[in-house]
Amino acid sequence: MDIRSMYYDELNEYILSLGLPAYRTKQVFEWMHKKYIGSVDDMTNLPKTLRKKILRDGFISLEIETKQVSKIDGTVKYLFKLYDGQMIETVFMRYSYGNSICISSQAGCRMGCRFCASTIGGLVRNLYASEMLEQIYAVMRDTGERISNVVIMGTGEPLDNYDNLIRFIRLITDERGYNLSGRSITMSTCGIVPNILKLADEDLAITLAISLHAPNDKKRRKLMPIANTYSISEIIDACKIYFEKTGRRITFEYSLVKGENDSAEDAYELAGLLAGLNCHVNLIPVNKIEERNFSRSDDYSIQKFKLGLEKNSINVTIRKSVGSDIDAACGQLRRKHMVNKVEGSL
Repeated sequence: MDIRSMYYDELNEYILSLGLPAYRTKQVFEWMHKKYIGSVDDMTNLPKTLRKKILRDGFISLEIETKQVSKIDGTVKYLFKLYDGQMIETVFMRYSYGNSICISSQAGCRMGCRFCASTIGGLVRNLYASEMLEQIYAVMRDTGERISNVVIMGTGEPLDNYDNLIRFIRLITDERGYNLSGRSITMSTCGIVPNILKLADEDLAITLAISLHAPNDKKRRKLMPIANTYSISEIIDACKIYFEKTGRRITFEYSLVKGENDSAEDAYELAGLLAGLNCHVNLIPVNKIEERNFSRSDDYSIQKFKLGLEKNSINVTIRKSVGSDIDAACGQLRRKHMVNKVEGSL
């Protein structure tokens, strides 16, 4: 039944179906989403019979398989083990304005982006809303620190797991639980147009981030197979509708790959593509992946690309690299674990 994935009203129906008073709903919901406990046994003001029932019906928590802590900036990369043995990654980052967390939405990914380690091996399964929530709660239990910003930008394509994504957002923003502001949530997608349009109608205040990574369809198809299904013009049109309905500025993620999409001409074309949009471009120097032959753009090219956008009145920043001494890039730690597991069984 997956108790932690239940909306408050659904949980109330469950509690009442057990013949229990409604006040137990508030207690259980707060234990899960305000006190973010990792074990049913921690619900100390509930009868043991109820705790056993909840445990039998399905209370999902995550197990830390391993974690890496950066000696440079304190960034922590977690590899979590799910109830079925699958592995997912989560990154905890400390900033002057608060703590941020980058969570996964799927175990594996089927989008096939050429420069990403997450997609190597394909999609295993979607994560439940509870497993997305538990990444946040488990990190807070481990660090003792509150999370103020959530980025859904880890392993997986969030809009490919739409129903669980929406359930996760509504639960984490529920004022009876964790009560995180929707404005503190950023969701990154490679551009599944129909679900961007659905998201625009959900009445959520989250930030939409588009993984663009190319200024035209020809180059984008070389980097991202999704470009064979949805063109850049379709994505831009969907972004305009999203902005009209939500009033939220769009972020465009652009991973700079040496010799592929980082020229001055690429910057000029990108600026023309985004002209007039209320948007922000986040430049990401791509991380080296052993299984791919793409390389990180050099610092000169990165700065020149940024200047080219700024000259054309595009708001742009270069993403600060964190955890450079650990496997902090998306998919790297999970991939390393999978490879070691296979090699260890030979």
